Amino acid sequence: MGMKGRIALGAVVGIVVIGAVSANAGSGGDGDSGSGDQGSSASAERKDGGERGDEDTAEVAEKRTAFAGDGDFQVGTDVKPGTYRTTGNTDGMCYWERAKDSSGEMDSLLANDNVTGTSYVTLKATDKLFTSSGCKDWEAVDEKAKGSPASAMAGEGGMFRVGVDIAPGTYKSTGNTDDSCYWERTKDAEHGIDSIIANNNVTGTAVVTVNASDGYFKTTGCQDWKKSG
Repeated sequence: MGMKGRIALGAVVGIVVIGAVSANAGSGGDGDSGSGDQGSSASAERKDGGERGDEDTAEVAEKRTAFAGDGDFQVGTDVKPGTYRTTGNTDGMCYWERAKDSSGEMDSLLANDNVTGTSYVTLKATDKLFTSSGCKDWEAVDEKAKGSPASAMAGEGGMFRVGVDIAPGTYKSTGNTDDSCYWERTKDAEHGIDSIIANNNVTGTAVVTVNASDGYFKTTGCQDWKKSG
């Protein structure tokens, strides 16, 4: 369990429509950096990007209870429930998973992912174990943080927090090949199938409207996105 590179619980095969997502969610190809991810147990790669809010350095440091990118962490003991962020990961070598117990069995998995770029993950009080392998350190996310939302994002950026990393609006990514571009709109960072609002694998041009009410936007294997409306 917790093996780096392990297949994520969801890996979207072909064009995915919500309801047909079943046990698969995201897969990716190329892009650059970013932040923003997958809101479900989908296997997607991402990078860091997006603008963060201007908060006092000391205040930010105080709010962030970081923990290492490698190890098993008991929720409630080693780490508190809450939302955490890892960024700057490359080549999908970062792997994490949420588990309902520490048995190491497949049935204990709640959600997992291989990450390129940035990932946000919400640990619930009912989670028992969080495993992270090959990831950059995790930092606590300030839910009240304001940002200077960007109007563009790297196609391999990973997860972007709507309203903080990226502004709501319609985005376009062109020149994608072989269904390698995967995007996902999610309502939260729990990475469950119920977290997905909409998703797709794209060849050619992708156009997606990100709503202000969306929690996050995930992109992996896509060409860079630019706001078009």
